[in-house]
Amino acid sequence: MIKNFEINSSGLNVRCRVYSEKGAEVRKAVIFGHGFGGHKDNKAAERYADHVLKKHKDAAVITFNWPCHGDDVKKKLTLSDCSSYLSLVIRDTEEKYPGAELYGYATSFGGYLFLRYIHECGAPFVKTALRCPAVNMYGVMMNTIMTGDDSEKLRKGKDAAVGFDRKISVSPAFLEELRENDIRKYDYLDFAESILILHGTKDEVVPITDSKEFADNNLIEFIPVQNADHRFQDPKTMDEAIRHIQTFFDW
Repeated sequence: MIKNFEINSSGLNVRCRVYSEKGAEVRKAVIFGHGFGGHKDNKAAERYADHVLKKHKDAAVITFNWPCHGDDVKKKLTLSDCSSYLSLVIRDTEEKYPGAELYGYATSFGGYLFLRYIHECGAPFVKTALRCPAVNMYGVMMNTIMTGDDSEKLRKGKDAAVGFDRKISVSPAFLEELRENDIRKYDYLDFAESILILHGTKDEVVPITDSKEFADNNLIEFIPVQNADHRFQDPKTMDEAIRHIQTFFDW
């Protein structure tokens, strides 16, 4: 069963999607965080949900739009709104599935936001899997995602439409937020055993060396996936990542 729904709370509107078995009691729920420019109708999340639900009828996979992404209604992207959206999705999932174990799976920008949330609020998940997390999101934005024209607009104090397939409006204030919120300076040792990082050896967006150094510094398990690009577009590499994630989740 695939169902779209909305969470409306505290003046915020979070648009979500859930993959689950109709009528089944949910005992395990995975919240999926997409990357920059992505959306809740994420093909990677859909492939993951298909894989999980074939074996686990008591599971649910929940995706949602970050602010300003997909069909979200917000016009200004801020890190505080990102944290608020994630908090609302976590709370809604706990209320819908009381007693269910909660897991996290995020990629790229979503991985950065999950790690920032863990630093701010503690770990909301039993375990968290991160694929190609942009631990240096400011650097990724400056060096990979933005063009020279984007940088020039922002330097002049103007907003810029930034991204690949889908453009997201980025303000100078948001870029400064990313610079100030460098999660590499935080200590994740207390959460290390509950976090897994996977990274493609051919990632063209987020340097694998950044993830490896972050994982080593925090004693987090790190798995390089051979020949995988940033999006894991080869189904074989994506299926390999899913196998590693499910082994780590111990399902």
